Amino acid sequence: MASTAPAPLSQLPIEWRHDVAPVPYTQALADMEARNGAVAAGTAAELIWLLEHPPVYTAGTSADPAELVDPRFEVVSAGRGGRYTYHGPGQRVGYLVLDLGKRGRDVRCFVHAIEGWVIAALASFGIE
Repeated sequence: MASTAPAPLSQLPIEWRHDVAPVPYTQALADMEARNGAVAAGTAAELIWLLEHPPVYTAGTSADPAELVDPRFEVVSAGRGGRYTYHGPGQRVGYLVLDLGKRGRDVRCFVHAIEGWVIAALASFGIE
């Protein structure tokens, strides 16, 4: 049985979304969950979303509440590994909602490709 190679990132339609106003983390999470379902169902294009959040701490599965000595901002369970991450104004965040089934299901290869893409994009702005 012949296998087909995954389509290169550049050959699949991807919607780019850029929000200027801060997007609350919980709203962004709900939007991404909805988009993920639509992408899986084949009813929406994949998405690369650039935004920033109002001040928020996201808590991973290893987060210990004792580590937040003076939590001044909302704390949201992020459903990911790790501990706490701060997001806030001036910090640009990029989220990807992509169908890895179309990209070979090799997460390590995919992360490496995204890393190369970010490095190339920054280089185009003269950033090394």
